[in-house]
Amino acid sequence: MIRLAVLLSLLSAPAWAGDTPDPDWPCIQRRQPHLSLGQVWSGPPPDDAVTALAKGAEVQRVAKLIALRRTSMEEAGTLVADFAATADAPALVALNLAAFDHIQQARDRVMAGITRYAHKQEALDAHIKEKRQEFDRLSAAESPDFDAIDKVEEDIDWSTRIFQDRQQSLTYVCETPVILEQRAFALGRMIAGHLPE
Repeated sequence: MIRLAVLLSLLSAPAWAGDTPDPDWPCIQRRQPHLSLGQVWSGPPPDDAVTALAKGAEVQRVAKLIALRRTSMEEAGTLVADFAATADAPALVALNLAAFDHIQQARDRVMAGITRYAHKQEALDAHIKEKRQEFDRLSAAESPDFDAIDKVEEDIDWSTRIFQDRQQSLTYVCETPVILEQRAFALGRMIAGHLPE
C-alpha cells in the first residue's frame, strides 16, 4: 500500500513539461512546426534554376549523406569540400537547399512522432486515473475483493512504470528537433564557406 501511495503521489505531478497551451506538444522547447531556409542559410536565396539543380542525382546523393545524423560533421565537411571542388555557386546553393529539405522531412517525421507520443501518454494517464478510482471504489466496499484490489494495484503499478519510463525518455525525444535544426544551421554555414567571394 505504501508503494501505491508513492506512485499515486508521483502521478499527481503535472504530466507535461513546460507551460504550453498545445496539448499535442509535451516538450519544454517551444514548438516550431516548420523551419524556413532563411533561418539557417545566409547565402544567396535559391531561384528556379537552383531548385531544379537541387533535384540532380549528384546533389541529392551528397545532400542525403550530409543530412543524416549518423554522418559526423567532420565527414560532412569532407563531403562538402569534395563537392565544392568542382561545383559553382548555384550548385552549392542547390546542395544546401537539398540538404535542408532532407533535414526538414526528418524533422517533420520526428514532430509527428512527438505528437503521437503525447497522445499515448495522455491516454495512459487517463487509464491510470481510471484505475485509481476503481482501486478506491474496491477498497471502500463493505466486503473488499482483495484479489480484484491486487489486480488493479498491479495494473496501476505497471502502467505507472511505463508512464514514468516514457517521461524520462521525453527529454531525449524533445531534443531531436533541436539537434536537426542545429545540423541544418551548421551545414548551411559549412556550405556557405565554400561560396566564391
